[in-house]
Amino acid sequence: MTVIQIDKDICTGCQECTKVCPVYAIEGNAHEPQTVVTDRCVMCGQCVQKCKSYISLIDHGVEVYNKKREERCLPETVKEPLFAAYNTSHVAEVIKALQDPSLFTVVQAAPAVRVGIAEDFGLPLGSLAAGKMAAAFRKLGFNRVYDTNFSADLTIMEEGTELVERVTKKGVLPMFTSCCPGWVKFMENTYPQFTKHLSTCKSPQQMAGSVFKTYGAKLNGVEPAKVFNVSVMPCTCKTFEASREEMKASGYRDIDVVITTRELAYLIKSKGIDLAQLPDEPFDEPLGEYTGAGTIFGVTGGVMEAAIRTGYTLITGKELPDSAVDIHPVRGTEGFRTADIKVGELILKVGVVTGLKNVEPVLEKLAAGTLDLHFIEVMTCPEGCVSGGGQPKLLVDTDVKEAYANRRQASFDHDKALPKRKSHESGAIKKIYAEFLEKPNGHTSHHLLHTTYKTK
Repeated sequence: MTVIQIDKDICTGCQECTKVCPVYAIEGNAHEPQTVVTDRCVMCGQCVQKCKSYISLIDHGVEVYNKKREERCLPETVKEPLFAAYNTSHVAEVIKALQDPSLFTVVQAAPAVRVGIAEDFGLPLGSLAAGKMAAAFRKLGFNRVYDTNFSADLTIMEEGTELVERVTKKGVLPMFTSCCPGWVKFMENTYPQFTKHLSTCKSPQQMAGSVFKTYGAKLNGVEPAKVFNVSVMPCTCKTFEASREEMKASGYRDIDVVITTRELAYLIKSKGIDLAQLPDEPFDEPLGEYTGAGTIFGVTGGVMEAAIRTGYTLITGKELPDSAVDIHPVRGTEGFRTADIKVGELILKVGVVTGLKNVEPVLEKLAAGTLDLHFIEVMTCPEGCVSGGGQPKLLVDTDVKEAYANRRQASFDHDKALPKRKSHESGAIKKIYAEFLEKPNGHTSHHLLHTTYKTK
C-alpha cells in the first residue's frame, strides 16, 4: 500500500525529509526530487511534517494549484500550500459515506487529535478541543460519535492482563507495546525474529473497529454490514494498519476509512463549520466514555503509565493510591529511559523508547541477552502521537517545540481533570466485559481484540 508520496513536480531536493526519516527510506541526490523506498518506509509521515517544498495559489496560479489538489482528492475548499511530501487522502470516501443513507456512520478520534485539531482553526497551539470536536462530528452527520480513548482503556485491560500472565507464568519477555503501527511494521521488516515479544493486542483503533461492528451494532440495533467505521488519527500509518489482511475479526473490514487530523480539518471546513465557535458536546455512550489513562495514550510514556495504573491492581488486587497515579519515572520526551516500579512484591522493570531511531540499540541488547526488562513502550514519532505525521502541519520550525510541549501538557491536564484516571474504573469498560467480552484475554476478547504478526 502506498501511503506516503513525494511529488517530483514539487520536490526541490532540499533533503529535509531525509534528516527526519527514522528508517532511511528516502533516497535521491541533493537538489533533485527524492524518492520513497516503499519496502523500507514505515509510513510515519515525519517527512510530510518536515517538507518545505510547496506550490500555492498565490505563487503558482489557480490552474496549477487546482490540478495538484484534484490529484490528491482534496476538497475544493482547500486553499493552503500543497507540499511535495504528502499522505494519500481519504476525505472523499468519508464525504461519500456520510451522504449514503443506507450506511450507519460511526466515528472515533485518537487521544492526540483533540489536542491538535483546534490549531487548524486559529486556536493556540495545543488547545484541548474534545467537546468541540464531538460537536463537529455531529454537524458533519455521523450517526454515532464514539472515541478511541474508550478503546485505549480497553487496550489497557487486555495488555495489562497479558503482561501479568507473561510475568507470572514465565512467558516471552520483555513484552513490547503494539499500538504504534509504524513500530510494528519496523519490527516485522527488520527484526522479525523478535515479533514474539510484541503484545498480541491490537491497537486502540483496531479494537474499536472490531467492537463497533459487533457489540456496537447490537447496541444500536443495526446490521454490522451497514456500519461504516471512520477513524481520525494523528498517524499516517494507521491507514496501512487498517488495511492489514488480519484486521477483520468482526467479520468485515473493522475500519473502513482512516483520515488524519489535518484531513479532519479539511472535512470540517468543506462543510463551512468553524470548530472554534462550536459549544462543547459529549461523546456518545457507552463507547465514547473514557478515563484519564485513555487520554494520555497520545504522549510518549503514556501507554506505559496507563498500563501501570491498572497493572498495579491486576497484580496486587489493591488500588493504586490517588497520590501515586502520576507515574513520573516513565514520563519524558527523549531517547530510551528505564524505571523500576514497585508493584506489591514485584519490581516491574520497564522501558520507554521515544522515536524509532532510538530502538535499534534496545533490540541489539535484546539480541545479546542483556536487556533485563519486563515491559517496553515504543513510539515511532519524536514525542509520541502528539507529534504524529498526520497532525496539523507546523509551517514555522520554531513552533514545533512549543506545539509538542503544549499538546503534551494539554493531554496531562485533561487526564487530571477527568473523574476517573484508571482504565479499569471506567463504567463502559465494566459494561462491555459484563455484557459481551466476558473477561480480558478470554475467548471472545482474544478473537476480536488480539492479532498476529509476520515472522519472516
